Amino acid sequence: MKYYAIIVAGGSGNRMQTETPKQFLLLKNLPVLMHTIKAFAQSDTQPKILLVLNKDQQAYWARLCEEFNFYVPHQIIDGGSERFHSVKNAVYSIAEDSYVAIHDAVRPLVSKTLIDNCYKEAELRGNVIAAVQSSDSVRMLQNGLTSALKRNEIYLVQTPQTFSLDVLKEAYQQEFTSHFTDDASVVEALGHNINIMEGERSNIKITYPIDLELAELLLKN
Repeated sequence: MKYYAIIVAGGSGNRMQTETPKQFLLLKNLPVLMHTIKAFAQSDTQPKILLVLNKDQQAYWARLCEEFNFYVPHQIIDGGSERFHSVKNAVYSIAEDSYVAIHDAVRPLVSKTLIDNCYKEAELRGNVIAAVQSSDSVRMLQNGLTSALKRNEIYLVQTPQTFSLDVLKEAYQQEFTSHFTDDASVVEALGHNINIMEGERSNIKITYPIDLELAELLLKN
């Protein structure tokens, strides 16, 4: 069986209060995105890495790779207008039967163990997504009224999200809707049950400035 990793790097720096897209910000003297790619390259599964980048960021990425002597093999895929379209472009670039892990470029602390386990579980169960159980109380707001949810039934979804290629190709034939917030929601819309495996608390997403500080601290420890 072949393995692929689609790393989606289409984000901007808006919520980071910086003009530099967050995947290019420095984390322990290396761009965030390079940490993410290295995690997959160093995993036992050794997937072929597809990096989805907007066309207007590809030249900048090439300069960063030269500047930081970053030569981990990866293929560049053109990004789309939405994350959905970016993933679709990458999915349809794969021709051979395979299992595909889709991962946020700005989750640079993902461990090799989690990556390998996601591939293993996807092979056993057809699909799997990493998620962690909520440790906070959770409330739902509807029509101005709030109600408590059972936090032991609430999971916070992470990536990698791993599927067989044939399921992904079928799922990404659907028309895009705003309800598609991740790959699991796209696959679920076809009627597939989504399997969860325990993620990692350290597998944080770099969204706000404090996230970068926390990632620095986690790497230091």
